[in-house]
Amino acid sequence: MDLSNGRAPITQPALRRRLRSRLLKWFARHRRDLPWRHDTDPYRVWVSEVMLQQTQVATVIPYFYRFLQAFPTLTDLAAASEQEVLRVWEGLGYYRRAVNLHRAARQLVKGHDGRMPDDARIWWQLPGVGRYILGAVLSQAFGRRLPIIEANSERVLCRLFGQRNDPRKNPARRWLWQVAEELLPMRRVGDFNQALMELGALVCTPVTPHCAECPVSGDCQARRKRQQQAIPYWTSGPAKVEVSETGVVVLRGGRVLLVQRPQQGRWAGMWEFPRGPLGKQESHEQAALRLLRDLTSIRAEVGEKLLTVRHTVTHHHITLVCFEARYRSGRFRSKYYRDGRWVRPEELAAFPLSTPQRRLARALQSATNGRSFSNQIPGDRTPESR
Repeated sequence: MDLSNGRAPITQPALRRRLRSRLLKWFARHRRDLPWRHDTDPYRVWVSEVMLQQTQVATVIPYFYRFLQAFPTLTDLAAASEQEVLRVWEGLGYYRRAVNLHRAARQLVKGHDGRMPDDARIWWQLPGVGRYILGAVLSQAFGRRLPIIEANSERVLCRLFGQRNDPRKNPARRWLWQVAEELLPMRRVGDFNQALMELGALVCTPVTPHCAECPVSGDCQARRKRQQQAIPYWTSGPAKVEVSETGVVVLRGGRVLLVQRPQQGRWAGMWEFPRGPLGKQESHEQAALRLLRDLTSIRAEVGEKLLTVRHTVTHHHITLVCFEARYRSGRFRSKYYRDGRWVRPEELAAFPLSTPQRRLARALQSATNGRSFSNQIPGDRTPESR
Protein backbone atom coordinates (compact mmCIF):
# COMPACT_ATOMS: atom_id res chain seq x y z
CA MET A 1 0.00 0.00 0.00
CA ASP A 2 1.46 3.31 -1.09
CA LEU A 3 -0.06 6.15 0.86
CA SER A 4 3.02 8.35 0.67
CA ASN A 5 1.14 10.94 -1.36
CA GLY A 6 -0.84 11.91 1.72
CA ARG A 7 -4.18 10.32 0.81
CA ALA A 8 -6.34 9.33 3.72
CA PRO A 9 -7.01 5.55 3.73
CA ILE A 10 -10.51 4.57 2.64
CA THR A 11 -10.49 1.19 4.37
CA GLN A 12 -9.79 0.25 7.96
CA PRO A 13 -6.86 -2.05 8.88
CA ALA A 14 -9.06 -4.77 10.40
CA LEU A 15 -11.28 -4.82 7.30
CA ARG A 16 -8.26 -5.01 4.99
CA ARG A 17 -6.84 -7.99 6.88
CA ARG A 18 -10.20 -9.76 6.88
CA LEU A 19 -10.83 -9.24 3.18
CA ARG A 20 -7.32 -10.34 2.20
CA SER A 21 -7.52 -13.52 4.25
CA ARG A 22 -10.96 -14.55 3.06
CA LEU A 23 -10.37 -13.79 -0.60
CA LEU A 24 -7.06 -15.64 -0.73
CA LYS A 25 -8.53 -18.71 1.01
CA TRP A 26 -11.51 -18.69 -1.33
CA PHE A 27 -9.26 -18.34 -4.39
CA ALA A 28 -7.10 -21.27 -3.30
CA ARG A 29 -10.19 -23.51 -3.21
CA HIS A 30 -12.20 -22.22 -6.17
CA ARG A 31 -9.76 -20.89 -8.75
CA ARG A 32 -10.33 -22.18 -12.25
CA ASP A 33 -7.64 -24.31 -13.86
CA LEU A 34 -6.69 -21.93 -16.66
CA PRO A 35 -3.66 -22.54 -18.91
CA TRP A 36 -1.92 -19.27 -18.04
CA ARG A 37 -2.13 -20.09 -14.32
CA HIS A 38 0.11 -23.16 -14.59
CA ASP A 39 3.17 -21.02 -13.92
CA THR A 40 4.19 -17.39 -13.47
CA ASP A 41 6.23 -17.09 -16.66
CA PRO A 42 5.96 -13.37 -17.48
CA TYR A 43 5.60 -13.96 -21.23
CA ARG A 44 2.63 -16.31 -20.77
CA VAL A 45 1.06 -13.99 -18.19
CA TRP A 46 1.48 -11.01 -20.52
CA VAL A 47 -0.02 -12.75 -23.56
CA SER A 48 -3.00 -13.99 -21.55
CA GLU A 49 -3.73 -10.61 -19.99
CA VAL A 50 -3.61 -8.83 -23.34
CA MET A 51 -5.99 -11.40 -24.79
CA LEU A 52 -8.35 -11.18 -21.81
CA GLN A 53 -8.90 -7.46 -22.24
CA GLN A 54 -12.53 -7.09 -23.40
CA THR A 55 -12.74 -10.83 -24.16
CA GLN A 56 -14.30 -13.75 -22.26
CA VAL A 57 -12.09 -16.46 -20.75
CA ALA A 58 -13.78 -19.26 -22.71
CA THR A 59 -13.05 -17.44 -25.96
CA VAL A 60 -9.43 -16.76 -25.06
CA ILE A 61 -8.36 -20.31 -24.10
CA PRO A 62 -8.05 -21.81 -27.63
CA TYR A 63 -6.41 -18.63 -28.92
CA PHE A 64 -3.90 -18.70 -26.06
CA TYR A 65 -2.87 -22.26 -26.97
CA ARG A 66 -2.66 -21.40 -30.66
CA PHE A 67 -0.64 -18.24 -30.05
CA LEU A 68 1.85 -19.98 -27.75
CA GLN A 69 2.22 -22.82 -30.24
CA ALA A 70 3.05 -20.32 -33.01
CA PHE A 71 5.20 -18.03 -30.83
CA PRO A 72 6.38 -20.01 -27.78
CA THR A 73 8.85 -17.35 -26.61
CA LEU A 74 9.26 -13.61 -26.65
CA THR A 75 12.05 -14.00 -29.20
CA ASP A 76 9.79 -16.03 -31.49
CA LEU A 77 7.11 -13.36 -31.33
CA ALA A 78 9.59 -10.58 -32.08
CA ALA A 79 11.00 -12.50 -35.05
CA ALA A 80 7.58 -12.98 -36.66
CA SER A 81 6.08 -10.54 -39.14
CA GLU A 82 3.10 -8.43 -38.20
CA GLN A 83 1.03 -10.28 -40.78
CA GLU A 84 1.88 -13.63 -39.18
CA VAL A 85 0.84 -12.32 -35.77
CA LEU A 86 -2.43 -10.92 -37.10
CA ARG A 87 -3.22 -14.21 -38.86
CA VAL A 88 -2.80 -16.20 -35.62
CA TRP A 89 -4.83 -13.58 -33.72
CA GLU A 90 -7.57 -13.58 -36.34
CA GLY A 91 -11.08 -13.90 -34.90
CA LEU A 92 -10.16 -12.69 -31.41
CA GLY A 93 -10.95 -9.08 -32.32
CA TYR A 94 -9.50 -5.77 -31.13
CA TYR A 95 -6.51 -6.35 -33.40
CA ARG A 96 -4.63 -3.34 -32.10
CA ARG A 97 -3.81 -5.53 -29.09
CA ALA A 98 -1.91 -7.95 -31.32
CA VAL A 99 -0.06 -5.18 -33.12
CA ASN A 100 1.03 -3.57 -29.85
CA LEU A 101 2.02 -6.93 -28.37
CA HIS A 102 4.21 -7.62 -31.38
CA ARG A 103 5.80 -4.16 -31.36
CA ALA A 104 6.45 -4.38 -27.62
CA ALA A 105 8.11 -7.79 -28.06
CA ARG A 106 10.46 -6.33 -30.68
CA GLN A 107 11.23 -3.42 -28.38
CA LEU A 108 12.10 -5.79 -25.51
CA VAL A 109 14.30 -7.98 -27.71
CA LYS A 110 16.09 -5.01 -29.20
CA GLY A 111 16.54 -2.93 -26.06
CA HIS A 112 16.56 -5.47 -23.23
CA ASP A 113 18.15 -8.61 -24.67
CA GLY A 114 14.81 -10.38 -24.92
CA ARG A 115 14.22 -10.26 -21.16
CA MET A 116 10.88 -9.60 -19.49
CA PRO A 117 12.04 -7.02 -16.94
CA ASP A 118 10.83 -6.56 -13.38
CA ASP A 119 10.84 -2.82 -13.92
CA ALA A 120 7.67 -0.74 -14.11
CA ARG A 121 9.50 2.12 -15.85
CA ILE A 122 10.39 -0.11 -18.79
CA TRP A 123 6.88 -1.55 -19.04
CA TRP A 124 5.31 1.91 -19.09
CA GLN A 125 7.24 2.67 -22.28
CA LEU A 126 5.96 -0.38 -24.18
CA PRO A 127 3.17 -0.07 -26.77
CA GLY A 128 -0.22 -1.10 -25.46
CA VAL A 129 0.80 -1.14 -21.79
CA GLY A 130 -1.44 0.85 -19.47
CA ARG A 131 -2.03 0.69 -15.77
CA TYR A 132 -3.98 -2.57 -15.95
CA ILE A 133 -1.41 -4.55 -17.99
CA LEU A 134 1.39 -3.11 -15.88
CA GLY A 135 -0.21 -4.26 -12.62
CA ALA A 136 -1.42 -7.60 -13.98
CA VAL A 137 1.95 -8.72 -15.34
CA LEU A 138 4.21 -7.36 -12.61
CA SER A 139 2.01 -8.55 -9.74
CA GLN A 140 1.48 -12.06 -11.12
CA ALA A 141 4.93 -12.68 -12.58
CA PHE A 142 7.10 -10.79 -10.11
CA GLY A 143 4.96 -10.29 -7.00
CA ARG A 144 5.06 -6.51 -7.28
CA ARG A 145 2.51 -4.69 -5.10
CA LEU A 146 0.56 -3.11 -7.95
CA PRO A 147 -3.27 -3.07 -8.15
CA ILE A 148 -5.43 -3.81 -11.17
CA ILE A 149 -8.95 -2.75 -12.08
CA GLU A 150 -11.03 -4.42 -14.79
CA ALA A 151 -14.75 -5.16 -15.19
CA ASN A 152 -14.97 -8.00 -12.65
CA SER A 153 -12.84 -6.49 -9.86
CA GLU A 154 -14.52 -3.15 -10.48
CA ARG A 155 -17.95 -4.70 -9.84
CA VAL A 156 -16.76 -6.50 -6.70
CA LEU A 157 -15.26 -3.37 -5.17
CA CYS A 158 -18.22 -1.15 -6.03
CA ARG A 159 -20.66 -3.54 -4.39
CA LEU A 160 -18.40 -4.32 -1.45
CA PHE A 161 -18.02 -0.65 -0.51
CA GLY A 162 -21.38 0.62 -1.81
CA GLN A 163 -19.90 2.87 -4.49
CA ARG A 164 -22.90 4.27 -6.36
CA ASN A 165 -21.14 6.57 -8.83
CA ASP A 166 -20.36 5.51 -12.39
CA PRO A 167 -17.07 3.57 -12.09
CA ARG A 168 -16.01 4.57 -15.60
CA LYS A 169 -15.79 8.22 -14.60
CA ASN A 170 -13.82 10.25 -12.11
CA PRO A 171 -13.83 10.59 -9.14
CA ALA A 172 -15.17 7.02 -8.81
CA ARG A 173 -12.38 5.76 -11.07
CA ARG A 174 -9.68 7.26 -8.86
CA TRP A 175 -11.47 5.89 -5.81
CA LEU A 176 -11.44 2.36 -7.27
CA TRP A 177 -7.70 2.38 -7.92
CA GLN A 178 -7.02 3.70 -4.41
CA VAL A 179 -9.16 1.01 -2.77
CA ALA A 180 -7.57 -1.71 -4.91
CA GLU A 181 -4.14 -0.45 -3.87
CA GLU A 182 -5.01 -0.30 -0.18
CA LEU A 183 -6.31 -3.86 -0.13
CA LEU A 184 -3.14 -5.43 -1.55
CA PRO A 185 -1.42 -7.88 0.81
CA MET A 186 2.32 -7.94 1.38
CA ARG A 187 2.60 -11.38 -0.23
CA ARG A 188 0.68 -13.31 -2.89
CA VAL A 189 -0.23 -10.05 -4.61
CA GLY A 190 -0.82 -11.73 -7.94
CA ASP A 191 -3.15 -14.27 -6.34
CA PHE A 192 -5.06 -11.50 -4.59
CA ASN A 193 -5.54 -9.52 -7.80
CA GLN A 194 -6.75 -12.68 -9.51
CA ALA A 195 -9.03 -13.48 -6.57
CA LEU A 196 -10.90 -10.20 -7.00
CA MET A 197 -11.35 -10.87 -10.71
CA GLU A 198 -12.31 -14.51 -10.14
CA LEU A 199 -14.90 -13.56 -7.54
CA GLY A 200 -16.49 -11.16 -10.02
CA ALA A 201 -16.46 -13.77 -12.78
CA LEU A 202 -17.88 -16.68 -10.75
CA VAL A 203 -19.85 -15.24 -7.82
CA CYS A 204 -20.35 -11.47 -7.94
CA THR A 205 -21.80 -11.65 -11.44
CA PRO A 206 -23.46 -8.70 -13.21
CA VAL A 207 -27.12 -9.76 -13.18
CA THR A 208 -27.66 -12.39 -10.48
CA PRO A 209 -24.81 -12.41 -7.93
CA HIS A 210 -24.53 -15.56 -5.81
CA CYS A 211 -24.21 -13.77 -2.49
CA ALA A 212 -24.66 -16.93 -0.41
CA GLU A 213 -21.44 -18.28 -1.94
CA CYS A 214 -19.42 -15.09 -1.46
CA PRO A 215 -16.58 -15.21 1.10
CA VAL A 216 -16.88 -11.49 1.84
CA SER A 217 -20.67 -11.10 1.78
CA GLY A 218 -20.70 -10.21 5.48
CA ASP A 219 -18.83 -6.99 4.68
CA CYS A 220 -20.72 -6.17 1.48
CA GLN A 221 -22.61 -2.89 1.70
CA ALA A 222 -24.62 -3.54 -1.47
CA ARG A 223 -25.91 -6.82 -0.04
CA ARG A 224 -26.66 -5.25 3.31
CA LYS A 225 -28.76 -2.56 1.59
CA ARG A 226 -30.12 -4.98 -1.06
CA GLN A 227 -28.67 -2.86 -3.85
CA GLN A 228 -26.78 -5.56 -5.74
CA GLN A 229 -28.78 -4.88 -8.90
CA ALA A 230 -28.29 -1.11 -8.69
CA ILE A 231 -24.51 -1.26 -8.13
CA PRO A 232 -22.41 -0.59 -10.11
CA TYR A 233 -24.32 2.30 -11.58
CA TRP A 234 -23.84 2.80 -15.31
CA THR A 235 -24.79 5.92 -17.21
CA SER A 236 -26.21 5.33 -20.67
CA GLY A 237 -23.65 4.51 -23.32
CA PRO A 238 -23.67 5.69 -26.94
CA ALA A 239 -26.78 4.97 -28.94
CA LYS A 240 -26.62 2.08 -31.39
CA VAL A 241 -25.85 3.18 -34.94
CA GLU A 242 -27.05 1.22 -37.97
CA VAL A 243 -24.46 1.23 -40.78
CA SER A 244 -24.98 -0.04 -44.33
CA GLU A 245 -21.90 -1.07 -46.31
CA THR A 246 -21.18 -2.55 -49.71
CA GLY A 247 -18.42 -5.02 -50.50
CA VAL A 248 -17.14 -6.18 -53.89
CA VAL A 249 -15.42 -9.42 -54.86
CA VAL A 250 -13.74 -8.73 -58.21
CA LEU A 251 -13.06 -11.86 -60.25
CA ARG A 252 -10.26 -11.86 -62.82
CA GLY A 253 -9.18 -15.09 -64.46
CA GLY A 254 -9.81 -17.29 -61.44
CA ARG A 255 -8.31 -14.77 -59.00
CA VAL A 256 -9.95 -12.23 -56.71
CA LEU A 257 -8.81 -8.77 -55.67
CA LEU A 258 -7.71 -8.54 -52.04
CA VAL A 259 -6.69 -5.19 -50.54
CA GLN A 260 -4.79 -4.22 -47.38
CA ARG A 261 -6.29 -1.73 -44.97
CA PRO A 262 -4.44 1.38 -43.74
CA GLN A 263 -1.99 1.09 -40.86
CA GLN A 264 -4.26 3.13 -38.61
CA GLY A 265 -7.88 2.70 -37.57
CA ARG A 266 -10.13 -0.34 -37.35
CA TRP A 267 -8.61 -3.63 -38.58
CA ALA A 268 -5.33 -1.81 -39.28
CA GLY A 269 -2.99 -3.68 -41.61
CA MET A 270 -5.45 -6.52 -42.28
CA TRP A 271 -6.78 -7.60 -45.66
CA GLU A 272 -10.28 -7.47 -47.10
CA PHE A 273 -12.35 -7.34 -50.24
CA PRO A 274 -12.94 -3.69 -51.24
CA ARG A 275 -15.78 -2.27 -49.19
CA GLY A 276 -17.19 0.99 -47.92
CA PRO A 277 -20.32 2.77 -46.66
CA LEU A 278 -23.44 3.10 -48.75
CA GLY A 279 -24.07 6.68 -49.84
CA LYS A 280 -27.35 8.53 -49.45
CA GLN A 281 -29.96 7.53 -52.04
CA GLU A 282 -27.41 5.13 -53.53
CA SER A 283 -28.10 1.52 -54.41
CA HIS A 284 -25.63 -1.16 -53.39
CA GLU A 285 -24.79 -1.76 -57.05
CA GLN A 286 -24.03 1.94 -57.56
CA ALA A 287 -21.93 1.96 -54.39
CA ALA A 288 -19.95 -1.04 -55.63
CA LEU A 289 -18.99 0.75 -58.84
CA ARG A 290 -18.11 3.93 -56.97
CA LEU A 291 -15.99 2.11 -54.38
CA LEU A 292 -14.03 0.25 -57.03
CA ARG A 293 -13.40 3.47 -58.95
CA ASP A 294 -12.46 5.60 -55.92
CA LEU A 295 -10.61 3.04 -53.80
CA THR A 296 -8.93 0.76 -56.35
CA SER A 297 -9.03 2.47 -59.80
CA ILE A 298 -10.44 -0.82 -61.11
CA ARG A 299 -13.36 -0.92 -63.54
CA ALA A 300 -15.64 -3.91 -63.36
CA GLU A 301 -19.11 -5.14 -64.16
CA VAL A 302 -21.12 -5.72 -60.97
CA GLY A 303 -23.07 -8.98 -60.95
CA GLU A 304 -25.03 -11.02 -58.43
CA LYS A 305 -25.23 -10.49 -54.71
CA LEU A 306 -23.06 -13.07 -52.97
CA LEU A 307 -23.70 -12.73 -49.28
CA THR A 308 -25.06 -10.43 -46.59
CA VAL A 309 -23.00 -10.29 -43.40
CA ARG A 310 -24.21 -8.63 -40.23
CA HIS A 311 -21.77 -7.85 -37.44
CA THR A 312 -21.29 -5.42 -34.57
CA VAL A 313 -18.27 -3.26 -33.78
CA THR A 314 -18.60 -1.33 -30.48
CA HIS A 315 -21.97 0.42 -30.86
CA HIS A 316 -22.14 0.12 -34.65
CA HIS A 317 -24.46 -2.50 -36.18
CA ILE A 318 -23.05 -3.08 -39.66
CA THR A 319 -24.85 -4.73 -42.56
CA LEU A 320 -22.38 -5.59 -45.33
CA VAL A 321 -23.92 -6.56 -48.68
CA CYS A 322 -21.33 -8.24 -50.91
CA PHE A 323 -21.44 -8.49 -54.69
CA GLU A 324 -19.57 -10.37 -57.35
CA ALA A 325 -17.97 -8.23 -60.06
CA ARG A 326 -16.06 -9.11 -63.24
CA TYR A 327 -12.86 -7.25 -64.00
CA ARG A 328 -12.93 -5.08 -67.11
CA SER A 329 -9.87 -2.84 -67.01
CA GLY A 330 -7.53 -0.80 -64.87
CA ARG A 331 -4.52 -1.30 -62.64
CA PHE A 332 -4.82 -1.24 -58.86
CA ARG A 333 -3.99 2.19 -57.46
CA SER A 334 -5.30 3.56 -54.18
CA LYS A 335 -4.80 6.48 -51.82
CA TYR A 336 -6.66 4.54 -49.14
CA TYR A 337 -5.60 0.91 -49.31
CA ARG A 338 -1.93 0.13 -48.71
CA ASP A 339 -1.72 -2.73 -51.19
CA GLY A 340 -3.78 -4.79 -53.58
CA ARG A 341 -3.19 -8.33 -54.85
CA TRP A 342 -4.89 -10.77 -57.18
CA VAL A 343 -5.05 -14.09 -55.32
CA ARG A 344 -6.64 -17.47 -55.87
CA PRO A 345 -9.51 -18.33 -53.49
CA GLU A 346 -7.48 -21.16 -51.94
CA GLU A 347 -4.74 -18.64 -51.05
CA LEU A 348 -7.06 -16.53 -48.89
CA ALA A 349 -6.28 -18.65 -45.82
CA ALA A 350 -2.78 -17.16 -45.68
CA PHE A 351 -4.01 -13.56 -45.24
CA PRO A 352 -5.27 -12.07 -41.94
CA LEU A 353 -8.92 -11.09 -42.41
CA SER A 354 -11.50 -9.68 -40.03
CA THR A 355 -14.27 -12.05 -38.92
CA PRO A 356 -16.91 -10.76 -41.42
CA GLN A 357 -14.37 -10.84 -44.24
CA ARG A 358 -13.34 -14.39 -43.32
CA ARG A 359 -16.98 -15.45 -43.57
CA LEU A 360 -17.04 -14.12 -47.11
CA ALA A 361 -13.69 -15.76 -47.93
CA ARG A 362 -14.96 -19.14 -46.72
CA ALA A 363 -18.06 -18.80 -48.85
CA LEU A 364 -15.85 -18.14 -51.86
CA GLN A 365 -13.54 -21.03 -51.08
CA SER A 366 -16.52 -23.38 -50.86
CA ALA A 367 -17.55 -22.50 -54.41
CA THR A 368 -16.37 -25.13 -56.88
CA ASN A 369 -16.80 -23.13 -60.09
CA GLY A 370 -13.87 -20.73 -60.24
CA ARG A 371 -15.40 -18.80 -63.15
CA SER A 372 -18.62 -17.79 -61.43
CA PHE A 373 -19.00 -17.83 -57.67
CA SER A 374 -22.61 -16.75 -58.00
CA ASN A 375 -23.46 -20.12 -59.55
CA GLN A 376 -22.68 -21.63 -56.16
CA ILE A 377 -23.85 -18.78 -53.88
CA PRO A 378 -27.06 -17.29 -55.31
CA GLY A 379 -27.74 -14.06 -53.50
CA ASP A 380 -31.51 -14.42 -53.15
CA ARG A 381 -31.23 -17.83 -51.46
CA THR A 382 -28.11 -17.35 -49.32
CA PRO A 383 -28.96 -17.25 -45.60
CA GLU A 384 -27.70 -14.19 -43.84
CA SER A 385 -24.43 -14.76 -41.98
CA ARG A 386 -24.22 -13.61 -38.39
